[in-house]
Amino acid sequence: MQLASHPSVIDDTNFPNDVQSFSGGNSAAGIRAFVRLQHQRGIVQPGCTPRLILYNREGSSVYRTSISVMPSYIEICEKAVRVGGATVQDWIGRIDVSKKGPADLVTQADLASQEAIRQTVLGAFPEHSLLGEEDQHAECSQPRSEYRWIADPLDGTTNFVHGVPHYSVSLALERNGELLAGAVFDPVREECFTAVVGEGAYLNGRRLRTSDVGELSESLAVVGLPPRPQPDSPDLRVFLEVVDRCQSVRRTGSAALNLGYLAAGRLDVYWSFSTKIWDVAAGVLLVGEAGGTVTSPDGGPFILEDACFLIAANDSLHAELRQIVARTVG
Repeated sequence: MQLASHPSVIDDTNFPNDVQSFSGGNSAAGIRAFVRLQHQRGIVQPGCTPRLILYNREGSSVYRTSISVMPSYIEICEKAVRVGGATVQDWIGRIDVSKKGPADLVTQADLASQEAIRQTVLGAFPEHSLLGEEDQHAECSQPRSEYRWIADPLDGTTNFVHGVPHYSVSLALERNGELLAGAVFDPVREECFTAVVGEGAYLNGRRLRTSDVGELSESLAVVGLPPRPQPDSPDLRVFLEVVDRCQSVRRTGSAALNLGYLAAGRLDVYWSFSTKIWDVAAGVLLVGEAGGTVTSPDGGPFILEDACFLIAANDSLHAELRQIVARTVG
């Protein structure tokens, strides 16, 4: 938890009692729990940094201590994807579409969502940097900070353009290649998948676990294909080998939601040789924290900058998928 001085928005003389009741004497945990309570009560508005006014009595004297509680990374992460999702929804029915490449679309909703995410994240952590899908080339001319946020402001743009209600907003925070926090938000279903490294994955506050399906023949697989798949595309070649070995295969149009669904046990295996870092940064953390197996296509450690992967709900499914990939593409 980070402490700093910010404008006061809370003045509550019962705070020490709240700390004790929430945390059993652990003041750091109690401060965080107390702040959440104030948000629930509506005393602290979303986006505000609460300042706590503490009163301690020693004999006949009362001492006043003022501290501010900076929001946690995951709180800002979730807030940003929800703001981005609301922005996307506001553009329904009034978008213009342009192309970044063959079958690769971009709309005002993508751009507006990314700007909303940027303002939310850098407003809270101005010393951080942000890499967004829609300004990926601009990052080359900007200094990269130790902490970098990675955003896909609208994952599933083609679905969005065609009125298919399956798309998402994805955001993750990494430090020197290690993913620290991530969130994927589905603004249609109001489902928010979140994860913090070492603390598990959650869907709207409910703990997630990957499925216990143990054989590929019983699995529901999902594939991600490039915008214009060619006959020699490794994604397509693996698909042709896997399709009759699984219970069924899906192509949904949103890599981030695929990963959220896999973390939630709705899907079982997933491979991609064509995803980008903003597609998967949050989702791979979700799957890993939910107990899944995440590697690069060759079975080695997943490399964030490359963003290609084999993912399965468990080791046995992953091993079966890896054998097929090895035979098919090496």
